[in-house]
Amino acid sequence: MRSGVQALLNPMDDMNQFLKFLFASCLGTFLALVLLFFFGIWSLTGVAQRASEKENVSIQSNSVLELKFEMPIPEKTNNLPLDPFDLDQKSILGLTDMVKAIQQAKEDADIKGIYLNSMYLSAGKASSSVLRAALQDFKSSGKFIVSYANLYTQNAYYISSVADSILLNPVGAVDFRGLSSTIVFYKGMLDKLDVQMRIFYAGKFKSATEPLRMDKMSDENRLQVREYLTGLYDLMIQDISQSRNIPDAELRRLADNYEGRSAESALKARLIDRIAYEDEAFALMKSKIGLEEKDKLNRISVEDYFDARVKKYDISSKDKIAVVYAEGSINDGETGEPGDIYDGKYVKMLRKIRMDEHVKAIVLRVNSPGGSVLASENILREVQLCQQAGKPVVVSMGDVAASGGYYIACQADSIFAEPNTITGSIGVFGIIPILQKTMKENLGITADTVRTGRYSAFGSVMYDFSPEESQMIQSRVEWVYQDFLQKVAQGRHKTPEQINEIAQGRVWTGVKAKEIGLVDDLGGMDRALSAAAKLANLEKYRITEFPQTKTGLEQLFDKLDRNKNDDDAIQAYLMRSELGDLYPIYKTLQDLRKSQGIQARLPYELMVN
Repeated sequence: MRSGVQALLNPMDDMNQFLKFLFASCLGTFLALVLLFFFGIWSLTGVAQRASEKENVSIQSNSVLELKFEMPIPEKTNNLPLDPFDLDQKSILGLTDMVKAIQQAKEDADIKGIYLNSMYLSAGKASSSVLRAALQDFKSSGKFIVSYANLYTQNAYYISSVADSILLNPVGAVDFRGLSSTIVFYKGMLDKLDVQMRIFYAGKFKSATEPLRMDKMSDENRLQVREYLTGLYDLMIQDISQSRNIPDAELRRLADNYEGRSAESALKARLIDRIAYEDEAFALMKSKIGLEEKDKLNRISVEDYFDARVKKYDISSKDKIAVVYAEGSINDGETGEPGDIYDGKYVKMLRKIRMDEHVKAIVLRVNSPGGSVLASENILREVQLCQQAGKPVVVSMGDVAASGGYYIACQADSIFAEPNTITGSIGVFGIIPILQKTMKENLGITADTVRTGRYSAFGSVMYDFSPEESQMIQSRVEWVYQDFLQKVAQGRHKTPEQINEIAQGRVWTGVKAKEIGLVDDLGGMDRALSAAAKLANLEKYRITEFPQTKTGLEQLFDKLDRNKNDDDAIQAYLMRSELGDLYPIYKTLQDLRKSQGIQARLPYELMVN
């Protein structure tokens, strides 16, 4: 060890030693950064190369387009939480793009038929009918559709029933048994936890709050559920009957007796055409194409086909129709997970469209159960401003356009719904939990407060409402409901009293909604686009879509940006993967937890099985 005198006599030795360590540390850090940089470049180059390879898929002659339906089908491509860790994940085609791919395949000489590998189908009834209609149109070209599954779930069978040949695994089944709608009730759990839910609502059919205040359906709710469920079932039976040439009454009997529960009984009931294995399905398609047994059957996924053959950009006209996809719950705020609607984001989007002189009309595609009244109001305001700017707005309804979803649609120049769209639910509610008893009885936690005024602690979850405070909230809910009626009446050219007769939170199918005047006509996106073009006096136009969704590679770059928080999207994807069919229950609870203020939302997460 050096003495203090030595240190004083040779101060440069310490300095040299310090600089040596400093240089070594800096050099090590620099080399590590260089290595990380080149590793990152190598990784991203590999990802980009794989993405490029997917874009250059070769479509050979005598190919078969394969539809597998492995993921939920959003309205717009990639408009849902994606796996943040799967760099090879293909785009999740939206309903519109999937229909485009089928339409393109119909005219494509290289595509000889379609193979439905359809064990499951995670889509609503309206989306399913749109896909089925596209497949029916494909058949008009004379090309074949072959369907095979180890087991057909009910929705998958509905789609597959359009096929020329329906094949089923020998130990499989057709889960054809009629429709049911299940509502989960939480009141018993809340009672056990001593949680007191203070609930305020307007509309005798507005049953959104029933799961929190009852342990079974009210008579009014049971009536409306049975009515729209019967309507959906009638449409399903009608479509299957036409494709399978089985009378309606016979199909209902087959469903009531669950005749599809085995492959043999399904074949006897004519629900399927043949009991077979998948290799036999391949052999059948080869024979239809004219291939030998030894020849390879070239199957191309609908995602790869869309990337390779479907035209994505159109610059043929400067005049545009903007298609805005409003999909998911309606929330307050700027942004959140893909597949939900946030008023801040949509207000900016619609404002940008309004300022674009080349956009001549707007089609608002709504697939939403509703949500925040305030957010719905802000979006509706921008819709009105677009109309005032001379841009007609036409609404196209998807699976669900109810409550807040109907709120943002109600003043459009024209409204189209699918026959099996769920719409209406014109009503509002508010929910506030009181945790005073929960905290005291279960955790031993109490609260006390000092107030400067009578309402200073109003809204605290630690104190129950006084009768006067409860009346204030109920009055506010009633006012919002009356304002909702007024807006619908103005848009539908009726009186608030007339709207109140068909409102009260009641849910309707698209067919009934047309009968009572909540929509103008039945039809899909094609009808809506034609109506928008006519209103804007357009003979030639191109379509521009909003919001812009991100590919897997773009989402990867977002996650590398530390300024962006993707935790919600990652959590949503993981929960959807783990919970499967139970995810809607989780999503409902999450939406209720995040909800603020008065809500215009469907009575429950609509689960039709």
